Amino acid sequence: QVQLVESGGGLVQAGGSLRLSCVASGRTFSRSAMGWFREAPGKEREFVATINWSGGISDYGDSVKGRFRISRDNAKNSVYLQMNSLKPEDTAVYYCAVDGIPGHYSATYYRGGNMSYWGKGTLVTVSS
Repeated sequence: QVQLVESGGGLVQAGGSLRLSCVASGRTFSRSAMGWFREAPGKEREFVATINWSGGISDYGDSVKGRFRISRDNAKNSVYLQMNSLKPEDTAVYYCAVDGIPGHYSATYYRGGNMSYWGKGTLVTVSS
């Protein structure tokens, strides 16, 4: 049974930084694309970032480009999201997600939220 567990969320002041982590279990995803999405109160789920299996290709949502950085550690079956220069509008529940198809990567496909597995999320609150 695949499980994705996010951690690292919390309360931070505007301008601060947080690093989110996501550990996968139940299956090795060293050949799978991974990503982060978020959902703010009253809003639809939003694409944040994705990364291909090797870490050589990444894609970011316009609202986080230049401030957030996605990375992964295949030995730990993990993906990370370094969030800098946080803004109140970054407040949301952040979800980790994985594509179940090894070797596949399509930025456009993932922007539509098309991932196979999802975590339960971690809350990030940015105060002004």
